[in-house]
Amino acid sequence: MVKAYTANQVINGTYGEVWFDDDYLAEVVSGQAKVSLTYDDVKRARCLMVGKKLIKAEGKGSIKVNHVRSNVVKKASDTIKSGRTPSYKIIIKLEDPDALGAERVALYGCKLDELTLMDWENGKITEETISFTYENYELLDVIIA
Repeated sequence: MVKAYTANQVINGTYGEVWFDDDYLAEVVSGQAKVSLTYDDVKRARCLMVGKKLIKAEGKGSIKVNHVRSNVVKKASDTIKSGRTPSYKIIIKLEDPDALGAERVALYGCKLDELTLMDWENGKITEETISFTYENYELLDVIIA
């Protein structure tokens, strides 16, 4: 039996939050974290259907922010220019007061895919997308209803 829910329990993204290396990003517009899975074929005797074996998992994510400050680009630039590999912890949270709970995930070993130093267009609000990969994650809060 499918458990019913009310419309107000659907989570509103307006209540999303992000911390980048413990720095609260009040200017966040959106956040996303995914695990991409790669499988290899498994052939079995007397079976026409091909099985699948998980052989790789890769964490990918992105954060979109209104361009208000340069904290992330400054931190990454200083690390890159010193010859070190930038690596961060990112926490993404979604907690709507009407929802059945909150979701929060910590992403560890985050590596930026690129560093945008400048990107703007006349007459438009500036936003910045920070895309990254990550090496590990932890589900800190989940909604189980």
